[in-house]
Amino acid sequence: MRFEQLEQFVALGLLRHFRQAAEKTQISTSALTRSIQTLEDEIGYELVTRSTRSVKLTKEGELFLEYAKQTLDNLEETKKRLFESLNGCTNEKLVIGYTNKASTVVPVSCGQFLAQYPHVKIEMQLQEQSELVRKLQLGEIDISVCSQAMNSIGSDIHLPDQLIIFVAKNHPLAHKSDISKRDFADYPMYSCFSQSKQVQAMLNDAIESFDKTSSIKVGSIEQVMDGLKKSNHIAIASIEHTNIVSSDPDLLLLKTNKGIAHEQLVIQTNQQINENSHVSHLLDLIEKTALSSQS
Repeated sequence: MRFEQLEQFVALGLLRHFRQAAEKTQISTSALTRSIQTLEDEIGYELVTRSTRSVKLTKEGELFLEYAKQTLDNLEETKKRLFESLNGCTNEKLVIGYTNKASTVVPVSCGQFLAQYPHVKIEMQLQEQSELVRKLQLGEIDISVCSQAMNSIGSDIHLPDQLIIFVAKNHPLAHKSDISKRDFADYPMYSCFSQSKQVQAMLNDAIESFDKTSSIKVGSIEQVMDGLKKSNHIAIASIEHTNIVSSDPDLLLLKTNKGIAHEQLVIQTNQQINENSHVSHLLDLIEKTALSSQS
């Protein structure tokens, strides 16, 4: 059985006329007749009842017509996907919403992205932050980029530049604009273990300065982040984990007052992404552009 036979049978099944079906498939009427007879012999059923005036499909012919159409549709879809995979051509479209404070970051990032993926369509929408939240939830945009006020750690907390402190978005300290050491007293603490002996020593010193040595819980960054979302704990970790923490919409970094802005860009997406996806690459570009603009 060949795909050409399926195409010829579908043409006959739709037109119900041998001559017209032969013209449509660009073969002679006698060749079409032989093709249908061969098809019937191969599957073991009579597909067509013939008369001088019309062509009718048998019950088996009607069932086989649906199979043939579905098979040909699948073939075309497979051809399309193979072509797109080999030639890098897709109809993918990404809609990015951003606030005015991100207007120096998003267009630049999208320009860099399109230089590498010209076949992906990008639509940019300048919106108010509340509208971005609504549209992201409804799936009307794929990526949201907005500015968010950051909490800051007060001058009585001496935190090395190599360390970060973070909490869950719904933590009581997340609503304070300035946080002192005394504010930490009522909350247990998580610590993310570091393989660097120097950084681990800094973590131990910081934990001791917060009087948390006897109650500290230690784990991997994934365990700490997961535990933080289910409790009112505070977490401390190495600066190497900044990106993974800041990109999580349920967590909030606490920043020191030493020469940094009290706002940061928050990038969110409702897309399923993997390490090598177009969306993942665009998110990385936006983050890198944002960091370079702050330096």
